[in-house]
Amino acid sequence: MLDLVIKNSKLIGKNGEYNIGVDEGKIKEITKENLKADNVIDIKSNYLLSGFIDPHVHFRDPGLTAKENFKTGSLAAAHGGFATVIDMPNTLPKTNTYKALKEKMDIASKKSCVNFYLQAGHNDLDEMCRMMELNPISFKVFMDLETDESLEEIFSNLGQLKDNTSYNGLVATHCEKRSIVSEKTEELKDSNDPIDYSYARPYTSEDESVKQTIELASKNNLRLHICHLSSKNALNIARKNNISYEFTPHHLLLDNSAFNTYGTMVKTNPPLRPEDKRVKISDIDENSIIGTDHAPHTLDEKQKGVFTSSPGIPSLETVVSLLLTEVNKGNLDLNLIERIFSTNAAKVFDLKTKGEIAVGKDADFTVLDLNREGKFDITTFQTKAEYSPFDGWEYKGAPVMTIVAGKVVFDNV
Repeated sequence: MLDLVIKNSKLIGKNGEYNIGVDEGKIKEITKENLKADNVIDIKSNYLLSGFIDPHVHFRDPGLTAKENFKTGSLAAAHGGFATVIDMPNTLPKTNTYKALKEKMDIASKKSCVNFYLQAGHNDLDEMCRMMELNPISFKVFMDLETDESLEEIFSNLGQLKDNTSYNGLVATHCEKRSIVSEKTEELKDSNDPIDYSYARPYTSEDESVKQTIELASKNNLRLHICHLSSKNALNIARKNNISYEFTPHHLLLDNSAFNTYGTMVKTNPPLRPEDKRVKISDIDENSIIGTDHAPHTLDEKQKGVFTSSPGIPSLETVVSLLLTEVNKGNLDLNLIERIFSTNAAKVFDLKTKGEIAVGKDADFTVLDLNREGKFDITTFQTKAEYSPFDGWEYKGAPVMTIVAGKVVFDNV
């Protein structure tokens, strides 16, 4: 007897409807035949996809839990259709020591209702070797916080770490060049116009930083993943060099004129780009990954002025419906959805048991209703964040169930 059967499931790229058998958290059967189980879920001819993976969240635990924590963040993830998240290291303390990484793992284990993995921050070589005992999924480098000299040392240490430990060499980078940002910010520091934030951190800083990080990764035999890619030029550079990358919903759907409507509520790093320099929905292809960069702050922190307000936009509970709306408009191929939300991230981050619906894989699923219509209402969200540029936007298509290891963590079918 199976633990669970999910029946009347449409699968991407397949005709007809299927029944999925689950036992002990793994997929055991995929068939059009009837299956029996202790628990049967009828998803009513909706689409069943491999559980979505968000490779870029900031759950703020520990130290910044007024903004978010692993309980509220993971509930937001489940509500948004995500079965797995990868959390960033810029918390208090930074997740760049064995002690801090172990503390965050313990916190997340107690609070999270979805699968989680942790990125580690860089440190000296000895400390990073210790952190490898806890198997962080990758190391994160914020290029905009480092000098050229410090970046040389950081990447050199990561290269040595790869040669001497089980580290697989994957480094994720926030690409903005510090020297360009410093120069432009100094020029505009007295501005009270929110849109000037996008010019203080111009697209050229991202383009140059992407070039630099590709050179450093290649020099030290590291595998590179570029976070929240926003510049069209930078995208072309990444593709030319066969580098993995992720898009955020705000960079795909908004340009910097949104500052004129939403003010500092849309302040984020890297900032929204001018219309002719930004990435768009049409840039999504079979190799793309969607990463929300879910980065909540308190309302007070978002309203302190152009350069003092905190950068970050919460997107876990809007992104899937936003992109399904684009599918329904004919702007995005439905067949890409599983790849950009699950399969590609599983490959890049070496999550071998995730990323596809196949016998033996983890029983993580996202159920989509392509016809579900509504309007985003921030007051109904699970995140602690009380703001979103997408609040009030109408959508068509939504995640209606999230299943993690065969257990339902969100159900709105």
